[in-house]
Amino acid sequence: MRAFDVVTAKDSRHAVALLAEHAPTAKVIAGGTDLLADLKFSSHGPAMVVDISRVEDLKAITITDEGLSIGALVTHTAIMRSPIINDMFPALVHAAHTIGAVQTRNLGTLGGNLVTGVPSMDSGPTLMALEAIIVILSPAGRRQVPMAEFFLGPRKTVLKPDELLAEILIPKQNLGKPTHFLKFGLRKGQALALVSAAASVWVDVDTQICSAPRISLGAVAPTVIRAPKAEAHLDGRPLTADAMAEAGRIAASEAKPISDFRASAGYRRELVAVLTKRALEGAYELAKTKRRGA
Repeated sequence: MRAFDVVTAKDSRHAVALLAEHAPTAKVIAGGTDLLADLKFSSHGPAMVVDISRVEDLKAITITDEGLSIGALVTHTAIMRSPIINDMFPALVHAAHTIGAVQTRNLGTLGGNLVTGVPSMDSGPTLMALEAIIVILSPAGRRQVPMAEFFLGPRKTVLKPDELLAEILIPKQNLGKPTHFLKFGLRKGQALALVSAAASVWVDVDTQICSAPRISLGAVAPTVIRAPKAEAHLDGRPLTADAMAEAGRIAASEAKPISDFRASAGYRRELVAVLTKRALEGAYELAKTKRRGA
């Protein structure tokens, strides 16, 4: 590991100022569960590390006029314990539970998981299925980027060297939207996803007609992706078993998996078809449960 300097940010504005001062040689550290591993094995470490772990204004989970705001420094454990998220989006709780070990969930942050840009990230598919918006701070001010446009490629995002991911916003119109997340790995715990899938959908339980279906996939393309053709197949139709199975087959055709030492591309496509169908089934069951509890 190469030597580097560390400076601690007092708040989000201070963090942005520090990044602007030291860009492009600075890196941000929060929980450190990803960055420290990179620094340990990289020969091109940063000259400066900006520690934002004490920035309290990035640790809130709140309902605002825009929707559900989750601060970038909210840990996976905090997501699992949040009454708001448990009530509105149990899929986010489940996704957080699949991340690493207890120690990783205690330290790792939602923002940190996203900025890694790895296609197998566990938090990405559910948030993308909920059409989350990434809020970014920079010396120029605040900008919002749809999550579908945030990832550019493996380990690449739209973040500039002087920008800070500050908040993840689930839009107001999607609050409480039935959503389900599934992950398939080679073992139960601490496993990278071979394939992950999330689905969100509004359903009229009386007619089974669905609207605004959203399907997102992880670990089957250079980034987390949506499956727009599968979504279009379902929109405005009854959410039957056949329709969900066909959506899974269409989603598999939209995926771009690779073959590696863990699985073949063909096997991953089969998983996409199965997990997409099951994610849709899970979202539909949640919609019916909410209807019964209404």
